[in-house]
Amino acid sequence: MQPTRILLKRLPLVRPQEGKYIPPIRTQARSATVLPSFVGLTFEVYNGKVYNPVTIQEDMVGHKLGEFSPTRKPFIYDKK
Repeated sequence: MQPTRILLKRLPLVRPQEGKYIPPIRTQARSATVLPSFVGLTFEVYNGKVYNPVTIQEDMVGHKLGEFSPTRKPFIYDKK
């Protein structure tokens, strides 16, 4: 719960109007739980090399942020 508390401190307290740009929230807290108040926000989740943008949707609530930022490159078999 500690990483989620740290993220809550960095969230905007008041929801901005639609059409207004909200900069993404950068985080390395991959173990933070996605809360209902995060829906609609964009996070940049660190995967060990780069920050991947993740836009939170309603079906992501209850999961961890790290589930949406893969750490490994998918293996592609190259035929010769």
